[in-house]
Amino acid sequence: MNERRRPFSGGWLRRRVGQLLKLDDTPHRIALAFGIGVWLAFFPILGIHTILGLLIAFLFRLNRPAILMGVYVSNPWTLAPLYMAGTVVGCEILSVSRAELTSIDWSLHGRAFYRALFENLRPFVWPFVVGNTVLGVASGLIGYVVLREILERRRAAGAAATAAASAGQAPPAGGVS
Repeated sequence: MNERRRPFSGGWLRRRVGQLLKLDDTPHRIALAFGIGVWLAFFPILGIHTILGLLIAFLFRLNRPAILMGVYVSNPWTLAPLYMAGTVVGCEILSVSRAELTSIDWSLHGRAFYRALFENLRPFVWPFVVGNTVLGVASGLIGYVVLREILERRRAAGAAATAAASAGQAPPAGGVS
């Protein structure tokens, strides 16, 4: 099957990580932009993630592709699990019972959805905001640390391979070709 039809295949993920590895910026700035994007992926106001990411990237001169790759951790396939996990974390932090979460009618659309949101989910507004903020900050920090480490190792291995090649030696084991 074509990889374009399989967004969660290993090849698709490798290409996205490969795109981050090839960005022309310092490891710190790429990882920082990605981490901020991941934090924004959990942002509790639905529909403004991309705009916020681009605005932050513009204002702080961050790497736009990296911030957008982080923002797009939240997408139509991941949005419900991310927000549900954040709400559950918020319920735990704020000691709010999760019993009513199972009685929500998730099949509503349009105005009926928002009406039900205000009526049925009112007890979960603060757990939703707090939980998604906590998960966003934690995920953004993890994303920053992991990506920066990967980028620094990759660039160090590339520099070692380049130095070895210029000296006429074989590249070190595990080096970048």
